[in-house]
Amino acid sequence: MLSACNSEIYVRDGVTDGDTFYLAERALTDDDPALQSWVRYSLTKSTCQLQIGGENPARASSLECELSSRRMLLDAWNERKHETPDIEDRYLDELVEVQRAGFLAEYVVRHFRKNHWELPQDIDGRGYRHWQRHRLPKHKADMWIIGSWNYARKVNP
Repeated sequence: MLSACNSEIYVRDGVTDGDTFYLAERALTDDDPALQSWVRYSLTKSTCQLQIGGENPARASSLECELSSRRMLLDAWNERKHETPDIEDRYLDELVEVQRAGFLAEYVVRHFRKNHWELPQDIDGRGYRHWQRHRLPKHKADMWIIGSWNYARKVNP
């Protein structure tokens, strides 16, 4: 899955470790609109994680990081939908509905929250849950990371 990487991938607690994010080779060769939208998400998230910093950027997380990555995901998907209106992806189309309803921050908090995140006072969790029950009752949250973290010193040239 990782191009130019040796077979050592570091995983702890279900999360890959490392100081450098590597895109999967498929990201460079597969023009699937949904996949390419998730590539933009993955790159945005990894960049944000590097900006947060810390000993292991692969484990860095914040509400703003996840929210900005989801916005980029939706920007990419909406651009693709504008170019080719007949494409469909159930998850991405439902997430567009969440954003249009003004609940993207609430969505991220509800489905991806980490205990250490600082939350703004205006998060309307109740409003989102009420809206979601009526508009998207069978919705399942999703996340694709199109690549993996590894340690740059461990990557073969």
